[in-house]
Amino acid sequence: MKYVIFTLSAAIAMAGCVPKVQIVPSDKPIKIELNVKIDQEVRVRLDKDVEDLIESNPDLF
Repeated sequence: MKYVIFTLSAAIAMAGCVPKVQIVPSDKPIKIELNVKIDQEVRVRLDKDVEDLIESNPDLF
């Protein structure tokens, strides 16, 4: 009988040890800083120049 009482009291004590998880949203807005370098236009111009150069000098390579 002591074993049953001990087991029940241990189970009740363990039930009280359940962790509580809370997600609290911030009242400040989220700030994302992006440092992005865009060089697509330069590459397109360079590719076009190279293409024109190869067309005008087919013996280049």
